[in-house]
Amino acid sequence: MRERLEEEKQITSESTKGVVLRPGERLDDLQNGYWMIQNPEQFCYGIDAVLLAAYARVKEGEQALDFCTGSGIVPILLKARTQGRHFIGLEIQHESVDMARRSVSYNGLEEWIEIIEGDVCRAEEYFPASSFDVVTCNPPYMTGNHGLTNPNLSKMIARHEVLCSFEDIVKATARVLRPGGRFYLVHRPFRLAEIMFVLKQYQLEPKRMQLVYPFVNKEPNLVLMEAVRGGKPRITVEKPLIVYEKPGVYTEDIRLLYGDGR
Repeated sequence: MRERLEEEKQITSESTKGVVLRPGERLDDLQNGYWMIQNPEQFCYGIDAVLLAAYARVKEGEQALDFCTGSGIVPILLKARTQGRHFIGLEIQHESVDMARRSVSYNGLEEWIEIIEGDVCRAEEYFPASSFDVVTCNPPYMTGNHGLTNPNLSKMIARHEVLCSFEDIVKATARVLRPGGRFYLVHRPFRLAEIMFVLKQYQLEPKRMQLVYPFVNKEPNLVLMEAVRGGKPRITVEKPLIVYEKPGVYTEDIRLLYGDGR
């Protein structure tokens, strides 16, 4: 197993099962039998998406929706590691939708995964109320005026709340999630108070939380959370997840996460 995301196996357009690679694109090996089309000029998935897919629980026969799906990495990983019945990814950027659909096609997953081009803020136009067992989201982390705004529009939209806010995502989730359904998200700890407040405002009760640390002696830089629509108040804070033993070397927990393909 490669120790770093950027060392994942890549192949060129000569062997793509009839799926066309656009200029600048590559195929990355997910180490679980599936491949992802990526374009470094756009927003590529990172470890946060991998952690989200590992944290989410999709039971046999359940239907899951991934908001802000980007390249479609979370639905593909969920298909690899769960017994879910059907997975849908919703993405507003046309280029990302096109790339995600081609990744689904390359892996022969059209029967299980559907990528829809659309706006989270208009989710009610695409999906009936209370129609999903699980919703996942790796949202833009930064508010519209926080941090440096990337001059690359695709990356700016993925990182900054320029097209939708966290509240927009939670509001849409509360509508499409069935009572008792589960919402899984990955976010930044500096927004944790806001995250908790907004979730409870829309009757999505936080039930599990895990902080992710880059190194054991550093502050956490990610938080994983599960919330239940209409759940009773009580949250379990799980043991911290440490990413690196030392620079460039994953901990055993992360190696298992990447290596077993669950």
